[in-house]
Amino acid sequence: MGVDDSEDSLRAVEWAAAEAGRRRRPLLIVHAFIWPLMNVPLGPAPGAPPEGGLRHAAERILETARDRARMVAPEVGITTELPEGEAFAVLLRHSRQAELLVVGSRGLGEVGGLLLGSVGAKLGAEAACPVVVVRGSARPDGPVVAGIGDPGESEAVLDFACAHAARTADPLMLAHVADRGGPPLAEPELARWQERFPTVTIDQESLTGRPGKALTDAAARASLLVVGSHHRHEFSALLHGSVSRNVLHHAACPVAIVPLTAQEFSGSRHEPEGLSGHS
Repeated sequence: MGVDDSEDSLRAVEWAAAEAGRRRRPLLIVHAFIWPLMNVPLGPAPGAPPEGGLRHAAERILETARDRARMVAPEVGITTELPEGEAFAVLLRHSRQAELLVVGSRGLGEVGGLLLGSVGAKLGAEAACPVVVVRGSARPDGPVVAGIGDPGESEAVLDFACAHAARTADPLMLAHVADRGGPPLAEPELARWQERFPTVTIDQESLTGRPGKALTDAAARASLLVVGSHHRHEFSALLHGSVSRNVLHHAACPVAIVPLTAQEFSGSRHEPEGLSGHS
């Protein structure tokens, strides 16, 4: 998990620390330090206090985030990193080893956040691992809501959502928007997931209307909303209208974007880097 100097970012740190504790994984807090690339002075100005300057300010951001994370999950091993570079490039590189990336929602507001190319939206389209954009207020006792499209393409979403619900002991609702009625999963397929995750209570709901709004409404009291990304075509869709764009703009809870690829991320695999991110 990485940070900037906003309270929104620190809320994302708290979510990431709690999730690292549930997964029993270490937490890496990253702040991408872009100023060296701009050839500006990094140290204190002449005559200024020795603790001034851009580099010291960045170090204080990491210290504040680490302290906040330790308050939430004192049992989690926490490290910090101050790499030089632009946030998206730094985190995209980390996504190749991380189990999960967590970012804040700053820059995802109504006025063009996604059109300006926010870190969260770009990572959701291109990261090699699932990305959680922490927005709204997570309801600890709310359900996990998973947006299910074609069941044949929803394996990774189901795997991620079921594993998260098992860790949090929250119920899971599978939501599907379709012109015709019927649950997202047929009974044999639902039985397969209930057998894999026997502690998770799974309900299904068919929604009507525009998929993005329908999912956002269904997740109004959720602890987490899980959707899939087709990666190669997703960033163009994020810019021109998609389910992911709608939920990132409007969801009242954290949103997990799961790559719909051959590789599955159940949250049970072991990677050297654990959780990381940037807000």
